[in-house]
Amino acid sequence: MEKLVNSIVNEIMIEEDVDSTSCSCGCGTCENKDTTNKLTAPPALISEGIDYHFKQNIPFTQNIYRPGSENYFKLYNEVRLLCESGLLVLEGEDKFLIETTDIGLWGEIDGEKVPLDFPIELTYNELDMLYEAAKKKKNNKKLNKPMRDSSGGKAYKVYVKDPKTKKIKTVRFGSGGLRAKINDKKARNAFAARHKCAQKKDKTKAGYWSCRLPRYAKLLGLKSTFGGFW
Repeated sequence: MEKLVNSIVNEIMIEEDVDSTSCSCGCGTCENKDTTNKLTAPPALISEGIDYHFKQNIPFTQNIYRPGSENYFKLYNEVRLLCESGLLVLEGEDKFLIETTDIGLWGEIDGEKVPLDFPIELTYNELDMLYEAAKKKKNNKKLNKPMRDSSGGKAYKVYVKDPKTKKIKTVRFGSGGLRAKINDKKARNAFAARHKCAQKKDKTKAGYWSCRLPRYAKLLGLKSTFGGFW
């Protein structure tokens, strides 16, 4: 009888030990899984932000940088690059964030570089602040000042204000592969005649700026003393 009682007690104790280490769902394994991110990259290859996250044991879902800031997106982009190179293995919510969103990646909309994903919850005040900051940045663009920009298959771009919509518009112009013969009088005259430069009055059109390319030579890094049409 005593042996039977001891056997039953031992079985109960064994069951309690198993329960104490099993997971809440009953599978007995998920809570025992290692959910810690693993970094094998040498210190010289990681940024201060990545290093701080690991030293302070802060998950990447709790990005230490201000949401929406340049460093905020740079951190996630670095996380992606480290994962792709096999130098960082993510677990848990960090893994879910990187694998199911495009955070840290960028795209272009109407000539503007924009983040592809921004999966965070913001208060109305925070949204207003981000909107005002973006609006201020957009309004700070220098209008009617051509600059070099090879995106969109063109050599230059300029920001202008559309008189009809009152909005700032990006105008791309200039051949990306040909050198402008702005110091060749015959070439200038031929271009002006061919493109009817004297009739180009609309600043929101590429033709207007192409015809006036010599006038903005210094801004575009071109050498010219001629300031008229082509």
